[in-house]
Amino acid sequence: MSSWRRIGISALIIVVAFLLGLVPMWLSSRKCTNELDQVKRDLRLSKMENDLSSAAINARRGEYELARQASSRVFTSLGAQCDSSAADLTASQCESLRPALAQRDELITLLARNDPASADRLTNLYVAYEKAMNVPSK
Repeated sequence: MSSWRRIGISALIIVVAFLLGLVPMWLSSRKCTNELDQVKRDLRLSKMENDLSSAAINARRGEYELARQASSRVFTSLGAQCDSSAADLTASQCESLRPALAQRDELITLLARNDPASADRLTNLYVAYEKAMNVPSK
């Protein structure tokens, strides 16, 4: 065998060995990345729900400023989710939340005025959010 042929075969064997190690690692990395993306999505949705429930509880306790801040975060997150093409929410979830998003200014104003009616409105918003999240995706 010529020396060039030996070098070629050796190089081919090295490349094949490299690929045999690379492919399983790439598949494992891809799986972990997908799982991480799913966990991040779940965390974002959970954070919105937590902020919304916190706003409702704080409004019931008469802590309107904390409730206003939490509800503002919720409305900002929901608006961004429904306007984004890479959203965590489905189109049907966004459509069922559109009426809730329309209440933003009115609800924030009620909270800024320390109006006790805001607690009921936030509770209704929480119920609407829960219903929207449980809408089956198509």
